[in-house]
Amino acid sequence: MCGITGVFDLREKRAINRDVLARINDMQWHRGPDEAGLHLEPGLGLGHRRLSIIDIASGQQPLFNEDGSVAVVFNGEIYNFVDLIPELTALGHTFKTRSDTETIVHAWEQWGEDCVHHFRGMFAFALWDRNKQVLFLARDRLGVKPLHYAVTDDGYLVFGSELKTITAWPGFRRQIDDQAVEEYFAYGYVPEPRTIYSTALKMSPGHCLLIRRGEPVGQPREYWDVPFEPHLGLSLEDAEDELIERLREAVKIRMIAEVPLGAFLSGGVDSSAVVAMMAGLNGQPGEQPVKTCSIAFSDPKYDESDYARQVALRYHTDHHVERVEADDFSLIDELAHLYDEPYADSSAMPTYRVCQLARKTVTVALSGDGGDENFAGYRRYRWHSYEERIRRMMPYSIRKPLFGFLGATYPKADWAPRVLRAKTTFEAMARDTVEGYFHGVSLMGDGLRARVFSPEFKRRLNGYSAVEVLRRHHARSPARDTVSQVQYLDMKTYMVGDILTKVDRASMAHALEVRVPFLDHKLVEWVSGLPVDYKLRGGEGKFMLKRALEPYLPHDIMYRRKMGFSIPVAEWFRGPLKEKLNRAVKSQRMADTGLFDMGYLTRMADEHARGVRDYSAPLWALLMFDAFLRNQEVQA
Repeated sequence: MCGITGVFDLREKRAINRDVLARINDMQWHRGPDEAGLHLEPGLGLGHRRLSIIDIASGQQPLFNEDGSVAVVFNGEIYNFVDLIPELTALGHTFKTRSDTETIVHAWEQWGEDCVHHFRGMFAFALWDRNKQVLFLARDRLGVKPLHYAVTDDGYLVFGSELKTITAWPGFRRQIDDQAVEEYFAYGYVPEPRTIYSTALKMSPGHCLLIRRGEPVGQPREYWDVPFEPHLGLSLEDAEDELIERLREAVKIRMIAEVPLGAFLSGGVDSSAVVAMMAGLNGQPGEQPVKTCSIAFSDPKYDESDYARQVALRYHTDHHVERVEADDFSLIDELAHLYDEPYADSSAMPTYRVCQLARKTVTVALSGDGGDENFAGYRRYRWHSYEERIRRMMPYSIRKPLFGFLGATYPKADWAPRVLRAKTTFEAMARDTVEGYFHGVSLMGDGLRARVFSPEFKRRLNGYSAVEVLRRHHARSPARDTVSQVQYLDMKTYMVGDILTKVDRASMAHALEVRVPFLDHKLVEWVSGLPVDYKLRGGEGKFMLKRALEPYLPHDIMYRRKMGFSIPVAEWFRGPLKEKLNRAVKSQRMADTGLFDMGYLTRMADEHARGVRDYSAPLWALLMFDAFLRNQEVQA
């Protein structure tokens, strides 16, 4: 795993300042502490920080083809490189290394832009072809690895694994994007392709971009999407058997490494499944046991370590556990530096800690991320399916005024079980399908954002709403049924913008590579075509996955209530973080943005502290926005 950065002169061939490129490259030292590499030529600079995983002796970057006319900087892993090397060799290409990186330059020579179709893995890379005078940027199909880019006013294209490498480039304008702010406070992250800055973008998953000197930078081209093509005549029993084989194979190809390798083990279904597959593949006499690591919480409401221990004992893993205390909130400022833009998933804190723990014993860790999106594991899928059945029973023209009135007049009951929170259900019924799902996943609903934002900022938004992110994806979704449609929306938004972003930044902060078997694109393609009732049946998410895993995992692991990876934010804001929160929501920094109704922010903090309302998630978003602003001041 690595960090990449670079700059391309779009107009001429102006000299690139080596010292500036080196300084920016080294801002990503944490992503690749083993080696650094630079390549400069007229109008082009490429930078690389290396975390050595495969072909440690000779896989340095930037890496070139035989005559030096094609160069690449690459972050990620091409898992099928062992098959691509002989294929490309037979086609006449000469390899100088045994690294997966070199397959990229030769695949480009052989197949051009279509080279991305031949790669199986997680990747973000920039490739320079001097003969064609083109720069080619590409990101993997599911967005496991990040890639940011910007075009500056003076005609440079700057790119990097992390946004900080772009914002540090001389001449970059740190202009906040109003629509990105609206999206952040709706979702808790800034969805692709936006960044918090109007002058920078994220490359969307499954997209690539070809740039020619002297031509305008166009729109990225999509080269892959989740197909949701139905399988015909596949019985549940046959699907279960095939799933295990496909999952085992996805795990197997991710166990290639020349450094210590292990797995996260949370005690949930997905990470336990990965560990079970690893143990089965690692069962030869004399082989070392699988290394696993877990976080234990001092508060039993959040602690799953006993379940993780059950799996560790069953598979005789070399298990490591570290306890996180209930007042471990020291990372707030560090997170702002790592994420470079506002990011409001509080589970980033325990994720940071589990990566810190894993790095003590391994350099590569496999995770269970992607299981919920693939197999409809989130409870919200069940609720959305239920709400959609009700929506279909009544025309929208009747639903909207009827349930809109009930939603407006029914008292809010955050404290009650969800089945009794009728206000939320009424509000959802008054909306169409996309608005209803948006209402369910929003960190701050439409009404709360309207109160939080200042009148001037709302005028600047000019009616724009963050629901448009979901509408854009829904309009082109290939999914045919209700559940698959929202799975697709999550794969395009929550999974990449929240989950994968969280894991990438937290792991790379410790120079730890995380591999994600459930997001193997061949597995994702196959799973997407399964009947929806193989995934969600009788209110049970991951129905088929759990049945298939019954010979491998304890019943209690699979059929217990999902806990998630959360921390006691609500209690913190009424106790040890109360003063820090008050300083943030009343800070001059926040006021100077002109974005907020500062009186309402104070009211939210006060009502939460008194226990009148639970505003913990919105207040965390505000706290992290203030931390982002402070980080900007430091970098300026």
